[in-house]
Order: sequence, then structure tokens, then C-alpha cells
Amino acid sequence: MKKRTVTVALDDSKGARPIAMLVQVASQYDASIYIDCDSRHVNAKSIMGMMTLALKNGDDVNVVTDGTDEDAAAESIEEYLTGQRAVG
Repeated sequence: MKKRTVTVALDDSKGARPIAMLVQVASQYDASIYIDCDSRHVNAKSIMGMMTLALKNGDDVNVVTDGTDEDAAAESIEEYLTGQRAVG
């Protein structure tokens, strides 16, 4: 299991699209991927769950991955959340 703290830096001017893209990134991996924010633990592959977090730029979140490709999953999610990886 891997756990990383990440500061969110997403383009929030596009409404729900950044969260939908995050779910798309997470869904590429077999590992379980969870985002912990403000005492909530949400499956990053769940669009409805991720929408409940209402992530904003500057939020600190924990990315928790567990599985055969957990390292690659953690890296991709961190890159996406910090704006270092474009999707779509």
C-alpha cells in the first residue's frame, strides 16, 4: 500500500470535467485508489464519490493506492491532481 499527500492544482473553471477526468485516470489501473480529504475516504474510480469531495485548488489530500500497479497509479493520480499531466 502506498500513501502520498498531494496539493490539488486543477483547472476548476470547467465544472465537473476535471473530476470526471480524474476518475478516468484512476480507472486505468487495477489497484484500489482512494482519496482521503477532510476525514472522508472516497474511491477515486467512483464519479459520484469524487463529486462529494468538492476538491478545490490548494486542498491537501492523501492518495492511497493498493495493488499490483499501485506505484504507477499513485504517480499518475499525483501528476493529474497537481496539473502535471493533461488528459483527453
